[in-house]
Amino acid sequence: MTCGHSFALSMFRGPGRTRRRPARGLVFAAMVAVVGVTWTGNASRAQDAPPKGFSDVVSAQMPAVVNIATTQEIPTSTAPGLNLPEGSRLDEFLKDFFGNRMPEGETRKARALGSGFIISAEGHVVTNAHVVDKASEIQVVLQDDRTIDAKLIGSDPATDLALLKIEAAGPLPHVEWGDPDRTKVGDWVIAIGNPFGLGGSVSVGVLSARSRDIQAGPYDDFLQTDAPINSGNSGGPLFDRRGKVIGVNTVILSPSGGNIGIGFAIPASTAEPIIAQLRESGRVERGWLGVQIQPVTEGVAKALDLKDTDGVLVASVNEGSPAAKAGVQAGDIIRSFGGRRIGKMRDLPRMVANTPIGTEVPVKVLRDGADKVLQVTVGRKPDGGNVAAAEPAGRPEAKGRAFGMALSDVSPRAREKLGLKGKVTGALVTDVRRGSPAAEEGIRPGDVIVSVGKEKVSSAAQAAKALASASRFGGKPILLRINRGGDYLFVALQA
Repeated sequence: MTCGHSFALSMFRGPGRTRRRPARGLVFAAMVAVVGVTWTGNASRAQDAPPKGFSDVVSAQMPAVVNIATTQEIPTSTAPGLNLPEGSRLDEFLKDFFGNRMPEGETRKARALGSGFIISAEGHVVTNAHVVDKASEIQVVLQDDRTIDAKLIGSDPATDLALLKIEAAGPLPHVEWGDPDRTKVGDWVIAIGNPFGLGGSVSVGVLSARSRDIQAGPYDDFLQTDAPINSGNSGGPLFDRRGKVIGVNTVILSPSGGNIGIGFAIPASTAEPIIAQLRESGRVERGWLGVQIQPVTEGVAKALDLKDTDGVLVASVNEGSPAAKAGVQAGDIIRSFGGRRIGKMRDLPRMVANTPIGTEVPVKVLRDGADKVLQVTVGRKPDGGNVAAAEPAGRPEAKGRAFGMALSDVSPRAREKLGLKGKVTGALVTDVRRGSPAAEEGIRPGDVIVSVGKEKVSSAAQAAKALASASRFGGKPILLRINRGGDYLFVALQA
């Protein structure tokens, strides 16, 4: 199930329902299939020899894998299997055609299927959050065909995980979490699930890659496998050869909604602590630093005379946040957190989120060419707020000619439109010439330049002078700090 030819990320959770579209060609495997594989391992190593089969693992773990059936209430104005814009011609036609069978304001029941697995004898069941999202009824179907109503204990949309609870007579078969780091790329993996509603099905493949960022959420760290995953496998387990759960099958890359050999699973190292929190309190609390960060690009590295692009650049620090209390400053390059190196920008949010609240952590920053270690006490992540959109305002009074920008002072009217706090001063970008260095780096009207290099600027004339001075040297990019709708970021401009 995809969205036209755009191959959008969609959820198989009932007719006409889609969710966010973070990456081209990705489809949630909300409803996994059986396909044989050909072994291509290294025959020189006995431990890599293809096993005769996986029946021992499957027979031991299959009883703990379940089907998830959900019921959702869909407005009757939406035609079966379609997600039509309200008031569209086809929507109005179907309303006229169905007449009283589709009365306004009423709902119809839509059913969706997924997978899950039992992790305790008491009946705790793991699945994907999108499988049970907005479900009015949830039922778990066991391998012995028993159907049991399930209660949602809690879900975490950020990682797409959910925990259910079922009550049954006597202890239930269950599986154990494994260590995904013990499974190497190229090792065998086994997926069990409910592809296309067919019930318990087994597919086998290898671990294709790890630490995949598919832009599905802020904490992406997926395992990739070529074990066939299809619609209906969402929430099902990915086993290693020892029968331990190393991942939760979640997303497939597919132009048609079917398996093409690229599937993704949430690693157990991410899922296990999240599920433990849901089991204990029904919610997830994450660590928080209170910084806005951006990647260290090649341009930023050149502007700051860095030898590499490791770490993350701190664009701003929230007042009163754990980072502010520890002395983290805008412009710092965070190189490591708790002794762990930060290679990519997505590393830091995941590290911080997984750190227990109240833990004191050493954070190494690079500031003015020198390393500095700060002790940060991780706080509790607050609810996010809305960010105001910037709008161009004011009359051009100066130009950053070498960079293709028109600038003006920040007038009271512009300050009101942009929602700028009283202490924010700088040069307002009122126009950006197409094809200019500023345009290529994403600067846009409504941005406020607050510093050029290490010099803070309070007017358009001051910013234009600093930019003109920087452009005369050539070669080395100049680093601008920009306020955009209340958020800060750095941009490296090459004249």
